[in-house]
Amino acid sequence: MLQGILFVLPTGIQWEYLPQELGFGSGMTCWRRLAEWITAGVWQRLHDGG
Repeated sequence: MLQGILFVLPTGIQWEYLPQELGFGSGMTCWRRLAEWITAGVWQRLHDGG
């Protein structure tokens, strides 16, 4: 999921267009996981380095 998220964010493509052949899983699943991580504070901790 993290690789899918890190692919989508800098490219700006829409989540549903995340290429399946890259093996990152569904774009919508990546989006939901990112939303969960943001709510849980995980994304901020990743940015803070710990």
